[in-house]
Amino acid sequence: MKLRPIPVLLMSLLFTAGAQAQTLTGNAAAGKAESVMCEGCHNAHGGFKTDFPEVYRAPMLNGQNAAYIAQALQDYRSGVRRNPTMKAVADILTPAQIANLSAYYAVPKNQSVK
Repeated sequence: MKLRPIPVLLMSLLFTAGAQAQTLTGNAAAGKAESVMCEGCHNAHGGFKTDFPEVYRAPMLNGQNAAYIAQALQDYRSGVRRNPTMKAVADILTPAQIANLSAYYAVPKNQSVK
């Protein structure tokens, strides 16, 4: 009996589906420790404004959906979303850091993270 090779397309679909099924669960406490670079613009008191590279309002992050935050960071990294500052930040984050930050910012502001 001669085995036929699996077509490359089918193999790539199987590999992609397996890769997408692996999602990291973030650690909110680790995300809190990693959020120092985010807090200057996001969640800062007094207007949530930044002026580099242009004047814009940075959104509050606390209470956002973790999957939304993770996707936004990935979109900044890939260029789907465009903001030079956020691209620079997203480019240096590991997948684990993205998961941790997403978990941290998914916690509402009035709740503490231990």
